[in-house]
Amino acid sequence: MIRPLRLVLALAAIYPSHSFAQEAERVVITGSNLRVTQKEGAAAVQVISAKDIRDSGKTSVADVLRSISANSGNSYNEQYTGSFSAGTSGLSLRGIGQKNTLILVNGKRVSSYATAQNIQDVFVDLNSLPMAAVQRIEVLKDGASSVYGSDAVAGVVNIILYREFTGTELTVQGGQSATGTGQSEQSALLQTGWGQLNKDGYSISLSVDAQKRSKLQQSDVSWLRDADFRDQQNGSLGWVATNYFGSDPTRTLGGVQGPLQLLPYSALTPGKTGQVLAYNPAPYRTLIPGIERVHTALSGTYQINPDTQAYAEWLHSYSRADQTFSAPLSVSSNLRVWNNANQSLTTIPVVLPVGHPNNPGSTPLAFSATLFDLGPRLKTDRVTFYRALAGIKGYTAGWDWDLSAGKSSSVMVETVANFVNRYVFQQVLADGSYNFADQSKNSEELRNRLRLSTRRPAQSELTTVDLSASSELWTLPAGKVGFAGGAQWRREAMDSQTSTAVLSGTELRPAINIINGQRDVSALFGELSVPLVKDLNLNLAGRYDHYSDFGNAFSPKASLRYQAADWLLLRGTASRGFRAPSFPEITKSTSVSYGSVTDPRDPLTPNQPRGVTNITIANAALQPERSNNLNFGIVIAPSANTSLGIDYYRITQKGVIGTESADTILASEKTRPEKVTRDEQGRITTLYRQYRNQGNREVSGLDLDIRQRFQSSDWGQLSLNGQLSYVLRFAEPLSAGAELTEGAGTNYFGSIPKWRGVSSVNWTKGAWSNTLIWNYVGGYEQKSASNETVSAFSSLDLTTSYKLSPATTLSLLVQNLTNRRPSWDSSTSFFDITQADPRGRFVSLKVQHQF
Repeated sequence: MIRPLRLVLALAAIYPSHSFAQEAERVVITGSNLRVTQKEGAAAVQVISAKDIRDSGKTSVADVLRSISANSGNSYNEQYTGSFSAGTSGLSLRGIGQKNTLILVNGKRVSSYATAQNIQDVFVDLNSLPMAAVQRIEVLKDGASSVYGSDAVAGVVNIILYREFTGTELTVQGGQSATGTGQSEQSALLQTGWGQLNKDGYSISLSVDAQKRSKLQQSDVSWLRDADFRDQQNGSLGWVATNYFGSDPTRTLGGVQGPLQLLPYSALTPGKTGQVLAYNPAPYRTLIPGIERVHTALSGTYQINPDTQAYAEWLHSYSRADQTFSAPLSVSSNLRVWNNANQSLTTIPVVLPVGHPNNPGSTPLAFSATLFDLGPRLKTDRVTFYRALAGIKGYTAGWDWDLSAGKSSSVMVETVANFVNRYVFQQVLADGSYNFADQSKNSEELRNRLRLSTRRPAQSELTTVDLSASSELWTLPAGKVGFAGGAQWRREAMDSQTSTAVLSGTELRPAINIINGQRDVSALFGELSVPLVKDLNLNLAGRYDHYSDFGNAFSPKASLRYQAADWLLLRGTASRGFRAPSFPEITKSTSVSYGSVTDPRDPLTPNQPRGVTNITIANAALQPERSNNLNFGIVIAPSANTSLGIDYYRITQKGVIGTESADTILASEKTRPEKVTRDEQGRITTLYRQYRNQGNREVSGLDLDIRQRFQSSDWGQLSLNGQLSYVLRFAEPLSAGAELTEGAGTNYFGSIPKWRGVSSVNWTKGAWSNTLIWNYVGGYEQKSASNETVSAFSSLDLTTSYKLSPATTLSLLVQNLTNRRPSWDSSTSFFDITQADPRGRFVSLKVQHQF
């Protein structure tokens, strides 16, 4: 449970500090196509203003969004270095996955990332979206398939960019780790504009932002560099045993060389005897990749006549992420290559022939070894993203209308180095020219022949045409009836390939994520706002989608908004939604990925995780995931400076798409042996999986929002803001047909802490502005280890700004002010990357100047 003091602090600071509808004009709120004047709608919308973003000290859209309390878990950023989508960042509202959160820019879709996360999740990469151009971000914490269609199950994030900007603003920021890691970061933002629509008849806005950050290795972090966690609950020495004959690590191949050291076997596996050769993996693991990003946003609006405007926008970004992918390749009995002819893996024998210099016997000898002299395996991902959009909107015969067409694309090229050529390896193994026992004796010419560099391409495209219109149809005694409707057509396509070296069987131990699909989606939607009585409004909405692959989906929604008093608002929504099967799930696709399992039947390490290969294939018979959403809440605002909001949400998903867990597959191995492959030693090498509509998921919880502001001529202005989210239920089956298992407050389905809070205090007086933000993540039970509870984690971020002049502001920013470490979690390498990061205290200086 959350401590009482922390609860008090959270309650003192939890409401959006900016209301997006301050003006009296009618605006469109995210989650609706109707224009309204209310500051609070029938569904909870959190608004993050440009000022909020500046005060947070965050340097990317991803960092801003991932810090909100509704981001319960299962969202990934650059720390997920073992991914097919390295260097990306997504958002998972309510913890039900990035594929269930819809990301919009200016109310319209953008292309998903070029390939899938976790081989399954199609998502929008937040790292590809501009930072400088953001005017505000609206986060709808409710299902919205009735307005937007697929993916808006958990909610919608609408990133709204400046359409009009006066003057020029330049911001430069530089920071450095204050904990000795050596990591640094620099960024620059330029925002400028020409023309004012009301005065000049046109407006143009241009922004450019760039960011560069150095790579952070595990060996750079003092408390991680030794990979020794035996002082932690269920912790162990994370060194890797290698270079041995047969299946017995104590039969060492060669002696100490390179990073290898001789250790007691019991240090790695309790109860074992003898000594083994092992190495520390920390120098070979990147915790946060080095990145370079440049974003450009250009938009323009032209007033054709008093009632008609033409508009266009161009978004473009280039991102590069560099990382150490892994230690040098280890060869052993589970070494395989891809056989493209029969879509399977072929085992490559790792056996020293008789006469090989490293074989002391008279019979062929199996062995395991790490090819340290080839160097660590390296990976670089380069991503180019764009969206071009043009449209015309106006007011005709009592109707507001908007027609637009757009094209968006994400193109990724991944290059790797120091992988190993299968054919050269087989040759040098057979002729004895490579020395595994003393790799210093190998020539550089031989090493270069073994080394393999490859290129993996992927691309995602989205083409859209949108038409919407709204008007007031007639007047009832309680007010006017509003109507909005429209149509949409879009074409989605994804072509994610692998390298020619993998397809030809040349690359040893390949990872594959082949996805190739295209579909057309057409939709009709409508929305009706009916004032039933004074201050009680009913909203009805519905959307019909037709997909060229699986068929149709209808998504209705009803909501009520009751302004019971000037200080009291009651609201609620009930809706149905859906998520269309993603391309890797439903179209022709195959993936080969690597993970780990704890196999009680393993003859060597029955209580230790062991690396295995997962082969996962698509299923053309999949149906969409259907959802039922229920939300209701209350907003109390006794004064203009005080507001309290409490909202309850419940999401029930049916036919959730997934694969069986490794534990379930192993438990049913006797009845379904075809799903498990073991080597001659009896150790697991491969698990076979296929996507299925497995069962239901039930998620529910509470959001608490508070705002309090104090103002004094003597002391200035003090604002307390924040959000607190509590997960009541997070349940889904462990396998198809199984009963629901409760995962709230556990890591059964990824870590889902029950509590998450973000609170801030801002004090402004004269030229000074100071913001202190408290981030809180509750603890949870670690289900793969007995009696382990992962502790709660909290951190403080500080931003202090001083106006040197009316045009220039200097800021000091400190992330993780108290240098808190993430909480230990033995089910991961050391901590859960979806909940925290290892950077520690990070200090930056920022200068902002307006011209």
